[in-house]
Amino acid sequence: MTSPFARYGREMHSGDMVIAYVNPLDMSVLVLQAGAVLNNKYGSFPHDTIIGRPFGSRVASKKGNGHICFLAPTPELWTCTLPHRTQILYMPDIALVSQYLDLRPGKVVVESGTGSGSFSHSIARTIAPTGRLHTFEYHAERAEKFLAEVTRHNLTNTIIASHRNVCLDGFGLFDTSDAVFLDLPSPWEAVAFAKQTFKRGKVGRICSFSPAIEQVQRTCVELEKCGYYDIRMFETLLRRQEVKTLQKRHIPKRDSETGFVEESSVNRAMKKRKRVKCKGEEGEDEAEDVDEQDDDGEVSDGSKDSKEDIYVVSRSVTKVAGHTSFLVFASVFVDKEENSIV
Repeated sequence: MTSPFARYGREMHSGDMVIAYVNPLDMSVLVLQAGAVLNNKYGSFPHDTIIGRPFGSRVASKKGNGHICFLAPTPELWTCTLPHRTQILYMPDIALVSQYLDLRPGKVVVESGTGSGSFSHSIARTIAPTGRLHTFEYHAERAEKFLAEVTRHNLTNTIIASHRNVCLDGFGLFDTSDAVFLDLPSPWEAVAFAKQTFKRGKVGRICSFSPAIEQVQRTCVELEKCGYYDIRMFETLLRRQEVKTLQKRHIPKRDSETGFVEESSVNRAMKKRKRVKCKGEEGEDEAEDVDEQDDDGEVSDGSKDSKEDIYVVSRSVTKVAGHTSFLVFASVFVDKEENSIV
């Protein structure tokens, strides 16, 4: 059975997982079942009125006093709605990590620190259908919950989840991976074990996700000891743009000889429209003769000027999203014969 995160049909059916979207801050996961009802502050939504509709449909409540959009599940939406068991990665960090680790279909990725599984779902979609993700979680309860999610989401063909402390026992993988991602309290303890997982004779890439700069320093020292090169550190901060539509205000011109202020074209257009409205109330025959000629001899009612005076502007929002973590990237090449760095 195909995972809803990899491919989904056009219509919603019973048993499908959907995202009930009200606004960017109000989303929830819902599994459709015949005869079931979704009740919230926006009203009552019987599942039978949702089943059979296309994904993305806006469905009104039973009494018509509210509506909800039902969307197909994606890793982006799952990140916004998943149950938080640990701190998670959000899309700005996920996008940067996916780019620098060169993730694409067919890649084999090793992840340690599964946590809530936010990044795991994005990796699975990126490397599907032929790639594999080996993810390890040292906390037994979190590992069991994530394994249950993988089964429910039909991702068992792509994700192999295990309970293992890689800092002590290693990954148990050799000559396997193209990329490694570490989200651990002490990632420097797993750097040497991560080197063993990379495919021989190829360049492997590693990324470490750490919230404190002291963790970054110790990780970079260990990376150099183990022969990694091209070590870089990034911090992702999200700056939003506020977009508005504004009406341009004309500056009145003053005649140099008389000293009187000239009337702007916008004011002239507004007066003409008022005359049209007043004469239109008295009779249609009188309203037909109100168009005036411009200086060029063309008839105009000022609508062209008003449309040209409307424009779209944007500005950066002064408040920037807070720090999440530092991302450390490095590369390594393991020789086929000597298992050493060249």
